[in-house]
Amino acid sequence: MNDQHFKAIVNEQFDIDLNSIGGLDIVSVGPKQFHILKDHKAFLAELVTHDAVTRQFEIKINGNLYQIRLEDQYDQLVKKLGLTTKKTHKVKDIKAPMPGLVLSIQVEVGQTVQKGDPLLILEAMKMENVLKSPGEGTVKTIHAQQGAAVEKGYLLIEMA
Repeated sequence: MNDQHFKAIVNEQFDIDLNSIGGLDIVSVGPKQFHILKDHKAFLAELVTHDAVTRQFEIKINGNLYQIRLEDQYDQLVKKLGLTTKKTHKVKDIKAPMPGLVLSIQVEVGQTVQKGDPLLILEAMKMENVLKSPGEGTVKTIHAQQGAAVEKGYLLIEMA
């Protein structure tokens, strides 16, 4: 992890200093699935969802779901100085992150959505992916149709 000092906040309850964790043996056993050995104990981990921008993850370990948020040294410094602010992120367009089939649309034109609200379900590689709002906004136009196949980058929903 080079010179960076990362901290993981698990379920908004526990802080774990990732630089102090040692002795992990991690092996990929499938798409988004990992076998982990720590202190002679085995764990099966699955990456359920992730947001690289906000560094937030949902990970299932031995069947238990955990919400994890990573903080780097700058996030920790801002927090320590009390300079954290609640910022809102306005959503503009929702595009297909991968080719797939639109299984269902969870919103309607004119509906106001908040960050994390489900927008639609896209089936890709035999997996159902719930596309969630990355911020707040109002649904202006829905370009996707239930049952339609879409390509990566296709404009699914326009936000106002």
